[in-house]
Amino acid sequence: MDTLERFIRRLPKAELHLHIEGSLEPELMFALAERNGIAIPYASVEDVRAAYAFSNLQDFLDIYYAGAGVLQTEADFRDLAMAYFERAAADGVVHAEIMFDPQTHTDRGIAFGAVIEGLLAAMAEAEARLGITSALIMSFLRHLSEDAAFETLEQAEPWLDRIAAVGLDSSELGHPPGKFARVFAAARAKGLKLTAHAGEEGPPAYVHEALDVLGVDRIDHGNRALEDGALVARLAREGMTLTVCPLSNLKLCVVDDLAAHPLDRMLAAGLRATVNSDDPAYFGGYVADNYRAVAEARGLVRGDLVQLAKNSFTGSFLPPDAVARHLAAIDAVALD
Repeated sequence: MDTLERFIRRLPKAELHLHIEGSLEPELMFALAERNGIAIPYASVEDVRAAYAFSNLQDFLDIYYAGAGVLQTEADFRDLAMAYFERAAADGVVHAEIMFDPQTHTDRGIAFGAVIEGLLAAMAEAEARLGITSALIMSFLRHLSEDAAFETLEQAEPWLDRIAAVGLDSSELGHPPGKFARVFAAARAKGLKLTAHAGEEGPPAYVHEALDVLGVDRIDHGNRALEDGALVARLAREGMTLTVCPLSNLKLCVVDDLAAHPLDRMLAAGLRATVNSDDPAYFGGYVADNYRAVAEARGLVRGDLVQLAKNSFTGSFLPPDAVARHLAAIDAVALD
């Protein structure tokens, strides 16, 4: 019989919550800094890893935005994404819906085209060489204004046929989803899917706003929805996908211990929970690491893992025929 580790890696999986800038490993950060002649405030890879001892979302974001400064050229973004796809392939990921934060780059003078063309080149290579399909989610930074988000949506116009969705990330507290109601409506009118971070540090009310004001197709994180029984019932009834990130939750102190993680409670409540890595270079693990860590901490059985993998495809933005193929592939592994 498979070990837990082997079974997890063999399960076909989709990753729905991955910030590509958050997959910047210290080794690549140093290599890109040297390639681009950029000084970084760390003397070694070990110094960078030591700086990752943050205790909340804002401390993490400060390091995250500083690290992104080494990304300068189309080639940098291609190399960043390919490094992620290589790791994802090793974890059994066959489809990834990756978030990117164009404002993090355009605000420091990097052309929107350099960012997206580098990512698209890596996506094409990943499909051809690794067999991983992928889609782009353009995330707006919620600590910036809605007008700035509109500017980003306008910049994206030439590439909208290659962007699947818009999202909402960065500092949650003090920046409710409703702040971006108009730009999300504009994105929907352009045919884009909608997703938003809600209920990670923000209260259940933010999840309600994401649903009712933004009209999202899925919720990123959503942990704090469990504090509102009526909201849980609604999410289950509507089949709303939650893109849960266990190791991120631990690192950012959303939970004090993975032994207290609510993932199995989400499944028991009928929620379409999924497992994702969020910002794996910063949070200590890619998809398989997240599956294994939460499975061991919460005593998940193989049926739970199969359900989580299936949820990752039914919650994806893939067309129904592709979803059906992936679900059949999961069943084949589960019955093997």
